[in-house]
Amino acid sequence: MRRRIKTLTRFMVLQLSFIGLFFHTAIYAYFWFEEYYPFLRFHRNFKYYFKGHVLILGIYFVLLFFFANTYGALKVGYLKPVDVLISEFFSLLFVNIVSYFQISLMANWVVDVKPIAWTMLIQTAFSALWVFICNFCYYKAFPPREILIIHGERPIDDIIAKFESRKDKYKIAKCMNISEGMEAVKKEVRGDYGAVVLWDISATDRNLLLKYCYSYSIRVYTMPKISDVLIKGADQLHLFDTPLYMTREYALKVEQRMAKRMVDLICSVLLLVIASPIMLITAILIKAYDGGPVFYKQIRCTQDRKEFYILKFRSMKEDAEKDGVARLAAKNDSRVTPIGKFIRMTRIDELPQLINILKGEMSFIGPRPERPEIIDKYIEEMPEFSFRMKVKAGLAGYAQVYGKYNTTPYDKLKLDLTYIEQYSFWLDLKLMLLTLKILIKPESTEGVSDTQTTALKNESAQKMGEHQ
Repeated sequence: MRRRIKTLTRFMVLQLSFIGLFFHTAIYAYFWFEEYYPFLRFHRNFKYYFKGHVLILGIYFVLLFFFANTYGALKVGYLKPVDVLISEFFSLLFVNIVSYFQISLMANWVVDVKPIAWTMLIQTAFSALWVFICNFCYYKAFPPREILIIHGERPIDDIIAKFESRKDKYKIAKCMNISEGMEAVKKEVRGDYGAVVLWDISATDRNLLLKYCYSYSIRVYTMPKISDVLIKGADQLHLFDTPLYMTREYALKVEQRMAKRMVDLICSVLLLVIASPIMLITAILIKAYDGGPVFYKQIRCTQDRKEFYILKFRSMKEDAEKDGVARLAAKNDSRVTPIGKFIRMTRIDELPQLINILKGEMSFIGPRPERPEIIDKYIEEMPEFSFRMKVKAGLAGYAQVYGKYNTTPYDKLKLDLTYIEQYSFWLDLKLMLLTLKILIKPESTEGVSDTQTTALKNESAQKMGEHQ
């Protein structure tokens, strides 16, 4: 029964997603036949037959599918409606830009931008309506999944809050401590639940419950440990008749490092040229506000803990850390200037790091660089934190795309290690595209709240340790 429901869910999501893609392609087709094709036929003597038009629209559809899949626009019902809408916006933006330049190349001249702008406007309006309809249908067909949380002695407020943020998908039916006994837990697991969450319990108990749930076809959400992340990125080998997993002693291969550096050099030069007007205006505004320095320099660590000076536009008051004590930015931090709030929200403050990338101190994608003193404190609580320095620090990374500024350090570490262990050239390109999406999501720049767990607080040891 559960398998049939899962299959039906997946089929419904795919069906809704593809219907949306066809509608967007149809909107583009209208402007192609009414505006661009007549222009090309009159001015460039273009004459397309049926197959030619099919090719043009087919290319558009394939590009739209690629960008939609990359940004997550096809995950109707899985992501929040606003996330799907933002994903669709970026997908349409990129495919329409590509299509505009494609048509301009065909015309051998810059064509009128108005038709493609109208295409984008109508598609965006349709997206808002379509996402609303799709989510309404999805939630009517598939009510929230009731879940059972199996946990250990550590606090579970954080994970409860995360599940409750998606009440449209999950409903916490019961929380059960593993200390109640394995037999009692197994009996409860067999109850009428849509899924079981194994949260921060010992590896021994987790393995027993995972196999038990699998044998009864029960869906399980498991909190991964560092070792799980490392194994997930391992190479699968077969020694005679024995399967093996091999984790490498180094992070990136030499050809991967060369390709990564080539992309960093080309993109940093191009973006410095494109962003130079924005950087100039920002520098003038910062200087005019309080007369202080434009740039903020700070020692950070990159690959193999090599120290360098990171560059940022100054977003805080000049004496923000006059006592010399390292502090993470807090939520509603009074040290941030009005101009600083804007450039932090839009990530303009990060633009000078393009110079760090050009110099080879950083990469576009990689774990964010930390201060030496903060690294020391993190390592006291999480010795595995040093693993993330196996690669060059980045302007953005896996943890920034899939996490938030105030995601716990332990969760960020697991995200960074996921990137390192699963690195590929295409993953870098995907993360570069997804980075644009998080720029317009305010929650991605939220500071650390008073109750947020970090390695700079003594109580963090109670929440970041791993069971073995």
